[in-house]
Amino acid sequence: MRFNLLDSVVAVEPGKSITAIKALTLSEEYLADHFPRFPVMPGVLMLEAMTQAAAWTIRLGEDFAHSIVVLRSARNVKYGDFVEPGRVLRVTAEVLSQDEKTTKIKASGSVGDRTSLTARLVLERYNLADRRPHGAAVDARVRAEMRKLWAILQGSGLRGPGSVAAARRPAAYGSRPAGAGSPAADAAVATGR
Repeated sequence: MRFNLLDSVVAVEPGKSITAIKALTLSEEYLADHFPRFPVMPGVLMLEAMTQAAAWTIRLGEDFAHSIVVLRSARNVKYGDFVEPGRVLRVTAEVLSQDEKTTKIKASGSVGDRTSLTARLVLERYNLADRRPHGAAVDARVRAEMRKLWAILQGSGLRGPGSVAAARRPAAYGSRPAGAGSPAADAAVATGR
């Protein structure tokens, strides 16, 4: 991932839906060119933020079984309002259907009560080991990095029923998180921190 376009995950139902936010600041490096006198988040990066959110609910729903989750297609993409620095883009993604390799998603992004973007996405998921003889080591490394990134995203999310804190409990997606087993990690899971 060149840009991590999500600041926090507000709520998630693994394998079903997710709500995440991106607080746009003037310090985002891509705003210098888009546009110098009227900085706004590029539409393609708004679409990427929705794709990243959708990928998280897929990863969590299958306990990171696939190392690679990529956008295969985006259809019915409609842009509404601009996202300017100082605004918060709220992204939602809902799984419509899923087969062994692809997931269909209905996604939207809004600022306040105004829609900035809607789309239907198809994400493909796979492991490099399925396509290359020596891909298993890379798969393991990518999964470990994705678990670390998830720990960061969930640490900044909200608490409560249906929140990230509820989704991050190991029983919610079948295994202990990376680094689990230490007294500090066990205490963090027990207290929801």
